[in-house]
Amino acid sequence: MKKLKRIFIIFLSVYLFQNHSISAETEPYLETEWTFKGLFGKFDRASLQRGYQVYTEVCAACHSMQYLSYRNLAEQGGPEFTVEQAKAIAASFEVLDGPNSDGEMFTRPAKLSDKFVKPYENVEASKAANGGAYPPDMSVLAKARMGGADYIYSLLLGYDEPPEDIKLDDGVYYNKYMYGNKIKMSAPLSDGLIEYSDGTEATKEQMAKDITTFLMWSAEPHLETRHKTGFRVIVYLIILSILVYMTMKKIWSRVETKI
Repeated sequence: MKKLKRIFIIFLSVYLFQNHSISAETEPYLETEWTFKGLFGKFDRASLQRGYQVYTEVCAACHSMQYLSYRNLAEQGGPEFTVEQAKAIAASFEVLDGPNSDGEMFTRPAKLSDKFVKPYENVEASKAANGGAYPPDMSVLAKARMGGADYIYSLLLGYDEPPEDIKLDDGVYYNKYMYGNKIKMSAPLSDGLIEYSDGTEATKEQMAKDITTFLMWSAEPHLETRHKTGFRVIVYLIILSILVYMTMKKIWSRVETKI
């Protein structure tokens, strides 16, 4: 028992130390409203589609999303492009396939069943192209980082001039929300960087919100189903509790009458 208490105290100390360290180095995350949060949270379809556009035109040059297939873009609960739109998106990329009947590899347009095309062939190639830094895969990034969607949104908008007491090496940038405040990725967003296909104004805040929404969906594609299931379970438990209470009252009323 004493050993378990010591282990608990150690874990609690480490947790508090980590939280204190992070809060000491970074500012509170930027606040914004997310449609997918809460018991009845749902993804904004338009935001998901715009988020995919931001990923394709801005992020995909360095970051992969190796756990997503092009067919996911047309699935219910996601961006919900039409099947034809998803096919057209896939066909705009080329993948290496083969071997063919001659034993040679060949390239072909991607199909719905193909995974998202990676920007680099391997990890070492990605490091070589980015000054030794590895751009992480973005498939589950929103769930892999402490702070989730709020952290990613804040990070994208957190670039600033460094304080006088902080010295940065070449190729390193100051970010108020990055752990340690130093990041090798330059500010990826700027007002008017892309032209949204639906006519929405492409401000930094709008693009950051859209890509964060898209990354949240990719990390948790069944979020809406989980929310619906959770709501049904809560309703079921409430009804069951009422029935159990009424049954108990009826049974004990007989006992009280006899007494």
